[in-house]
Amino acid sequence: MNITTLIINLIAVIALIIAFIKDKKKSKQALKVALMSFIKMLPMLIIIVIIIGLILGFLPPETISKAIGAQSGILGVVFTGLFGALMHIPAILAFPLSASLLEKGASITIVATFIITLTMVGMITLPLEIKELGKKFAILRNAFSFIIAIIIALIMGAIL
Repeated sequence: MNITTLIINLIAVIALIIAFIKDKKKSKQALKVALMSFIKMLPMLIIIVIIIGLILGFLPPETISKAIGAQSGILGVVFTGLFGALMHIPAILAFPLSASLLEKGASITIVATFIITLTMVGMITLPLEIKELGKKFAILRNAFSFIIAIIIALIMGAIL
């Protein structure tokens, strides 16, 4: 375990202790809600871990690097952006996937594109957005979010 992980976990434990000291009943209720959320997310987490394992197990790092590495160019960025926009997974699950992709040869630009489009663009939730916000606004919001996500990722890639 690295020092950052240790510090984050220590802060979480201290915050939990403080919460229990301040209000034991609310703290127990919050932990129950967190546990139920985790249980609801668990099947998706298991499926994603299996899919990632299969992909990383069957595709050699050279193939991954060629498809989504630095040499994939703007086409790789757009493809990854579309993939991120279509995914409907909690962002917290995207980080381990992104770390695995980086280890296998994906570029920072590609990983940034994936995470940013995953969180900013909602193709799966578009029908709900259209219903609640109107068709024009929902489509423009998603289109601009996609474009901005690509620009941000390209800038991050250029800087890093």
